[in-house]
Amino acid sequence: MLALPSMAQIQSEKATYRVVRMAEGLENPWALALLPDGRLLVTERPGRLRVIENGALQPNPLAGVPEVWARGQGGLFDLALHPEFQSNRLLYFSYAAPVGNGALTRLARARLGAAGLENVETLFESTPAVSSARHFGGRIVFGRDGKVYLTTGDRADDMRSQDGRDLNGKLVRLEPDGKVPADNPYLGRSDMRPEIFALGLRNTQGMALDSNGAIWGADHGAQGGDELNSLARGQNYGWPIITHSRNYGSGTQIGEATSRPGYADPRVIWTPSIAPSGLAIYAGAAFPGWQGSMLVGALRGQGLYRIELQADGSHRQERLLAELGARIRDVRVDPQGRVYVLTDARNGILARLDPG
Repeated sequence: MLALPSMAQIQSEKATYRVVRMAEGLENPWALALLPDGRLLVTERPGRLRVIENGALQPNPLAGVPEVWARGQGGLFDLALHPEFQSNRLLYFSYAAPVGNGALTRLARARLGAAGLENVETLFESTPAVSSARHFGGRIVFGRDGKVYLTTGDRADDMRSQDGRDLNGKLVRLEPDGKVPADNPYLGRSDMRPEIFALGLRNTQGMALDSNGAIWGADHGAQGGDELNSLARGQNYGWPIITHSRNYGSGTQIGEATSRPGYADPRVIWTPSIAPSGLAIYAGAAFPGWQGSMLVGALRGQGLYRIELQADGSHRQERLLAELGARIRDVRVDPQGRVYVLTDARNGILARLDPG
């Protein structure tokens, strides 16, 4: 899959880097977490949690992962370390959980022990469960406020995103123990679930904090209309009423318009679709020219898109890693400023971008 040899040097617009192959043989890897001790954790969508130590993929998955609904786009999704992981060893993860004849997106936490996950707790479920095997969302971030944020997908049933009593197609905000924060925007409303922080999302699979603590998300559109959004309190991002997406097959416009007062406009729109999955906002020292750039993994677009947002509302875009010829599922940056990418394939790889 990896067309470039390891350590090949590449000159981009604002940086020179080389691609280092770190691990291969991962089955549809979905997310990466960087542990303080230098080890790396990787989720595989079929339901395995893998360890990479000293540059080697360990042969045995970690124990304790609950049963996942590994059908279609379902499976084991994201990982996030508790802000005090060094002392409490708490790991948060999302996955498609089997419920009745269907599944839902579940947020859980566990203590990371020597052999695997211990004391697994369910914190949240994106009820109701449905039979569709598509659009689970599943990205997790901890905000500067100490709260945990999780995206859920519309489960391929568009109007769920606009239904305040349905937890699909939303950004939810929770206390670290799964309770509803007392200052959530819709608390006390009979027509809205109290966990909801924002709504109108289709399938946000990239999420990250910028240097000011603002939350950004990369959302899949339909046949174009992919979005990069600033995800803010109480906002409605429009899906499927306000969107740049078009119907598959006919190509006709979905919804009523591309913009309208009362709905949040995206900061970047991709048409045709790049299928964004994985988002990091660069603030490292290894690539000074990338400071503040949005790094967006692309599945259909098969690359890493570096976005520079301009003060006038425009943006500059550069496609990196086209040479890989691979679907990029996740993007992370380590404390040294090196960039990690996971490729989504049956024989997926973990690669790292080092300064050239």
